[in-house]
Amino acid sequence: MSRELGEDAAMSRAGDETVAEAPPIPPPIMGNVPGSYALSVFRERHPVLVRQVARALPYDPDRRRALDRLLDEVVRDVMAPLEPSAHDGAAWAEWGRGKIGRRYVDVPFLWGESYFYRKLLEATGYFGDGPWRGVDPFGPMKQAELEGPVVDGELAALDETATLSPDEQARALLLGSLWGNRADLSFGVTLDGDHERATGLVVDDGPLLWSLLEAAAPGRICLVADNAGRELLPDLVLVDHLLARGLAGEVVLHVKPVPYFVSDATPADVLACLRRLAAAPGRAGEAGARLWAATEEGRLRLRAHPFACAPLPYSDMPDDLREEFASASLTVMKGDLNYRRLVGDRMWPATTPFAAVTGYFPGPVVALRTLKSDALVGVPERTLAELDATGRPWRTTGTHAMVQARP
Repeated sequence: MSRELGEDAAMSRAGDETVAEAPPIPPPIMGNVPGSYALSVFRERHPVLVRQVARALPYDPDRRRALDRLLDEVVRDVMAPLEPSAHDGAAWAEWGRGKIGRRYVDVPFLWGESYFYRKLLEATGYFGDGPWRGVDPFGPMKQAELEGPVVDGELAALDETATLSPDEQARALLLGSLWGNRADLSFGVTLDGDHERATGLVVDDGPLLWSLLEAAAPGRICLVADNAGRELLPDLVLVDHLLARGLAGEVVLHVKPVPYFVSDATPADVLACLRRLAAAPGRAGEAGARLWAATEEGRLRLRAHPFACAPLPYSDMPDDLREEFASASLTVMKGDLNYRRLVGDRMWPATTPFAAVTGYFPGPVVALRTLKSDALVGVPERTLAELDATGRPWRTTGTHAMVQARP
């Protein structure tokens, strides 16, 4: 890494001024551990995904042959280089020095998974000069989810938040964004629903999050998005809340410049969600109209930095992105992939302080994450023991979540 995780880190939890030494850097999570989540991604998920993509659109014979070659590559588990004509070939050759040509499972999980998605875009012709240039291979899946009848009910349920107090409403909107597509846009408007979600919170720094927002209001907030569709909708509703309540004067929504990790949001996905919100009745439509206006006025801005699709942790971010995060009042990292990149996707002991691991980050940062992989820090020892004692795979199944903040 160009910058060590935890370099010059100062641990500062809410109400705790204790300074912590930067922890030793553990090895990266790998895919060659028998029975591991990472191994199942390479052995099971990737071959299935190639077949799903091949069926989703009427690709021509050339594209189908390319997808067949990729399927053979992932089944044989040998990383082939990009085509010599690849526009980003030099960058990937540098990133992949000592990796390309090896097995996917024998390189760091984050790197190997990222390379697979880059190869998938190549196979579908996304970057080529032919008719498939710029066509999102995951578009049909995203569209089906966003247009499904379930979303109508979720958007209508937003009307119920009008009965909540301001604090309850803020909490409900945060939970809706946190749980993303595992929850719906009803945001836990009943006490029972809220309680059920809250019991799945492994760490809850929500109060610190709100105090950081209030202290800097109306600041500039960077929200680094994760998935499109039913997860991005509650993210946008939360953004509307921050703008409408004066907690943010400007929100910069960071998305991927190209399709990535199946459902990661791109600028086109943001626009699709804005249209979906604006066309809805009730409070959802009102939020959509405000967000549409905020985008026109520059109070909601889209950012699609190339580093968003790099196979690297945020500790290796380029200087221009570092300066952007440094100038923000707060950066909110949404989702599991951003969490992995934030903590380096390494084999940290789960009790390692979040503040120490993210000490390199150039400004206040919050992670909103549903647990879907093994990267994990900042869990109290008692909580860790209780969850491990259940014998269930709580770290990777999306049944638990966390709000972690570092001032």
